[in-house]
Amino acid sequence: MTIRTILVDDEPLAIKGLEMRLEAFDDIEIIERCANGREAIRAIKTHKPDVVFLDIQMPGFDGFSVVNGLADIEPPLVVFVTAYNEFALKAFDAHAVDYLMKPVDEARLAATMERVRQRLGEKNAGAEKDRLRELLQEVAPAAAADIKSAPEPHAASRFERMINIKDRGQIFRVDVESIERIDAAGDYMCIYTGDNTLILRETMKDLEKRLDPRIFKRVHRSTIVNLDQVKQVKPHTNGECFLKLGSGAEVKVSRSYRDVVARFL
Repeated sequence: MTIRTILVDDEPLAIKGLEMRLEAFDDIEIIERCANGREAIRAIKTHKPDVVFLDIQMPGFDGFSVVNGLADIEPPLVVFVTAYNEFALKAFDAHAVDYLMKPVDEARLAATMERVRQRLGEKNAGAEKDRLRELLQEVAPAAAADIKSAPEPHAASRFERMINIKDRGQIFRVDVESIERIDAAGDYMCIYTGDNTLILRETMKDLEKRLDPRIFKRVHRSTIVNLDQVKQVKPHTNGECFLKLGSGAEVKVSRSYRDVVARFL
């Protein structure tokens, strides 16, 4: 059996080192390498690997956020790669497939692979999800609470509720519900939350895929609005109109997107 594998680490040398050690195992096939948590979630959902070697400490989406982001799918086996202390390692050992300390020891990796093979032989999707939830409950209670409160596989569960935005040298955790509108400027998005404006380097097309389309609607070719933030609809000429938002800002709805305001009429 070929074990389809994804490696996730923000340090290229760490990925390279783990990749070299995994070459000793003929049944390992590395199908993707990811440099951050967001890439990892997308790759896992796209490729559906058997196992993921997942770094814990990454900027933005860390290892726990990746696990959280997989709550709506059948999860792969997860091997954490960590520099955590012994207390946390015991928690991982109790619930995850395994953990590996950096730098990865070849003998320890061999033992991990035996665990992976055994778990793949007996894997049950429901049981695996429960193991990951138990792990989060011990080492990341906040993330576990997010999973517990999220609806089970359902249309809304596919979309993100928190977005990490790196702006001005800082990483901001933005609650999606607080986003009032989004304006595009090339490959950059201006995210307005009523009391703050942040810049996100991402195309509108990609960002739209991450937002619930029942709530976030494009009202112009370069503007997305959170319909829950709309307080007033003001008709204008030629079939156009303006949306007045909670902050007092007004956004023009072009004729080609007028169907967006039908829910208010």
